[in-house]
Amino acid sequence: MGYGGSLRDARAIGKSGDGGIDGIIKEDKLGLDVIYVQAKRWDTVVGRPEVQKFVGALAGQGAKKGIFITTSDFTADAINYQPKNETKIVLIDGEQLTEYMMDFDVGVSKDKSYDIKKIDYDYFEEE
Repeated sequence: MGYGGSLRDARAIGKSGDGGIDGIIKEDKLGLDVIYVQAKRWDTVVGRPEVQKFVGALAGQGAKKGIFITTSDFTADAINYQPKNETKIVLIDGEQLTEYMMDFDVGVSKDKSYDIKKIDYDYFEEE
């Protein structure tokens, strides 16, 4: 998506005691700012309390930007939640995640492709 510049500019940190942060992405090649990531591989919807916990984890890191990704969906309360501080969060649900994966060729591979041909009328013009 244009962040960082290489895979070295993103790292996973999620594990037991991660403080609610699963990964970090450098926003630019110089690493002047970072985006913190929380990912949930859930079948059930993610509610506002989980999003609020993430905002708290961002505050604990002194972070202003975060992305919360789920393979499922968010409740309306989670979607409508806006932190009252300077923190900016983006919520990405399973459908949007799938679209990004397809658009940026992440975690997918091409199975088949088709060429669609059209007649090149310039080829047949008489001189």
